[in-house]
Amino acid sequence: MRGAGDQRRRGRGAQEAAAAIEAREAAASAFYDMDQAQKFIGGRVTVFEDLDARAAEPARREFAGLSEAADAASVAYISVVDAHDVSDQDRSPAEYDAARRAFVACTERLQKTTRDLNGFAERLSPKMARLESALDRLPPKLGAARDAVAAADAAVTAAREAGMDASDPAAELDRAKESLGVLSSRGLGGLGLDGALRRAEEIRDTAERAREAAAELPKQGEKVRNSLNSVRTRVDVVANRVGTVRQAMKTMLRKYSQSCWQDLRGAPDAIEAGVGRARERLDEAADHAAPRRVEAGAAGADRGPHRAERRRPPRRAGHRTGRAAGRGRRRSRRTRRGVRFAVRDAQRLAVAQPGGAAPHHARVLDGLVERLEKAPGRLTGTHPDYWAYLQELESIKTAAGDVVTRIRSERAAQG
Repeated sequence: MRGAGDQRRRGRGAQEAAAAIEAREAAASAFYDMDQAQKFIGGRVTVFEDLDARAAEPARREFAGLSEAADAASVAYISVVDAHDVSDQDRSPAEYDAARRAFVACTERLQKTTRDLNGFAERLSPKMARLESALDRLPPKLGAARDAVAAADAAVTAAREAGMDASDPAAELDRAKESLGVLSSRGLGGLGLDGALRRAEEIRDTAERAREAAAELPKQGEKVRNSLNSVRTRVDVVANRVGTVRQAMKTMLRKYSQSCWQDLRGAPDAIEAGVGRARERLDEAADHAAPRRVEAGAAGADRGPHRAERRRPPRRAGHRTGRAAGRGRRRSRRTRRGVRFAVRDAQRLAVAQPGGAAPHHARVLDGLVERLEKAPGRLTGTHPDYWAYLQELESIKTAAGDVVTRIRSERAAQG
């Protein structure tokens, strides 16, 4: 009887041991599944944060809680494994059964944690899909940035080989190269997807500016040199007119009163001095416009105080030349024609009124015509008063304008 009982106990112990071992293997499989899910999803959350840190913040917090639960489940599993050595054949059936129950409970906990992780992954999946689709835009933009940097590099090299100072576009190109190197080596580099896309576009734009600036250098140098040649021609024209100015001044001194030429005293010397200063500025600008200093030449030739200093002397000299050579001839005729036109315009308006010109307007206009005919008499004699002549013409013109104003006011009142 005793032998049969021992045999039954040994049979029941073997069954309990097999069940415990099976439960341990199920727990190990559940632990492996949970561990793999935790690692995979952790990697996806990290990618999410790299692509869009702000949008990933809620997901990061939720995953932190799930990851903490997974770590606790892992600790519990390891503790059960350490506490129940189901390979020990000296265990009693009760001990095997206790081990089985512990492994089953552990498996259920591990599986629940895995389900929670997988559920989180399913909710995260659409967001990740959109971001990863957008991520496909980054390689083409990086390619465009690299192409732009290469084109700028070639343009800077060509400008240097042509003898140009390409230091400014080269500095911009260096900035583009540095940013491209960082972006290429570090991936998103904490910028996020949008930041990386923007950085790639900025690199392309910077390189494009460098390329355009380098390509423009030879054209800019030619433009500066043409500008200098144009101004030099103007200076030469003014210089060649100094003799004419001196002769005109002698005529004015001899034939006109002092008030007519006082403001032009010393004009020939001032013209020569202005021409000299202009030529000095031209020489300075020409030195700047040498191939290796073309940008400084552009600043000296076309911008700022250098331009003003370069152009002011010939402009002032030319102005003085025209005033000295033309006063007493062209201006006199031009001014008198303008006054005559104003008087005739007033006469036409007066005659066009219903019933013809009013007597009081006709008398004023006839007087203005008479004054206009007598005005040239002020320029007779050894030293005619040209200034008084101009003032008389201005007075006649003003009076004619007053007549026109009165006629129109009278018509408005009658209407």
